[in-house]
Amino acid sequence: MVLKNELIVQIKSIIAQSQENAIRSVDFQRVLMYWNVGKTILEEEQEGKQRANYGQFLIKNLAAALQPEFGSGFSVRQLERYRQFYRAFPNASALRTHLSWMRSSTCSTQPFRPSASRQVTKKI
Repeated sequence: MVLKNELIVQIKSIIAQSQENAIRSVDFQRVLMYWNVGKTILEEEQEGKQRANYGQFLIKNLAAALQPEFGSGFSVRQLERYRQFYRAFPNASALRTHLSWMRSSTCSTQPFRPSASRQVTKKI
């Protein structure tokens, strides 16, 4: 019995599309995580009485607590970027709209790249 070439092509296409969708979903969730971390940091800072000093203390100590478990993505520098990211997009629906636009414009011209949503943070 011989497999039809069309069947193999069709199944490969299904697999490739599912892989692309999984990458998009994970990347989108990662961006939302960055946004939520930035939001939480900023809200906590605003509760502090001496904002500038407390902000540096807060981020430095958060990095010390998070980095051993979650890696360099939670360094002082990265946490500052997450906070800045939230400041640039304080409205979650505006962020979703911007990310949806990026996904559709990226997909229409080329395959989705997991780093595409990082372009949002580079604009900050």
